Amino acid sequence: MARKNISKYISLILRHKPETIGITLDEHGWANVDELLKGVSRKYPLTREELDEIVATDEKQRYSFNDDGTLIRANQGHSIQVDVELAEVRPPEFLYHGTGEKYVPSIDRQGLIPKTRLYVHLSGDYETAVKVGSRHGKPVVYRILAGKMADAGITFYRSVNGVWLTKRVPREYMEKEWD
Repeated sequence: MARKNISKYISLILRHKPETIGITLDEHGWANVDELLKGVSRKYPLTREELDEIVATDEKQRYSFNDDGTLIRANQGHSIQVDVELAEVRPPEFLYHGTGEKYVPSIDRQGLIPKTRLYVHLSGDYETAVKVGSRHGKPVVYRILAGKMADAGITFYRSVNGVWLTKRVPREYMEKEWD
């Protein structure tokens, strides 16, 4: 459990509140590893070896090191303005978005919007979307007509951990799928 708490804390710092431990991220979301270790260790003792293990074994592959291992960043999910240098990628014909049943009325009205994040997060497969939706209660999955969105000029990105990102998904490109 302790490692999970540390990972969540690192996620909070690298995606939302670096000031929590007195560090800053550069324009691409990178933080100095030594500064991160020092700051996190005020709350949770953390060695470089433990950080390496968290990055390597995180099931969602939330984090990346730069080539020489001196910098670390979250791969996506930021609420602060950073450019994680995502390349535009043509999506497959369909992508999926998992959510909790309680959010359906709002989504049905306005489509998918990033809310506090920079992008809407989409899954490449139905099963992953169900898993994501289950974290928010009874899961509901929307099938996203990503190919048609791309044909209409809407831009997509793919994070290094396989999550698909776009600025918003208008309602006309969504089909609700219930389990």
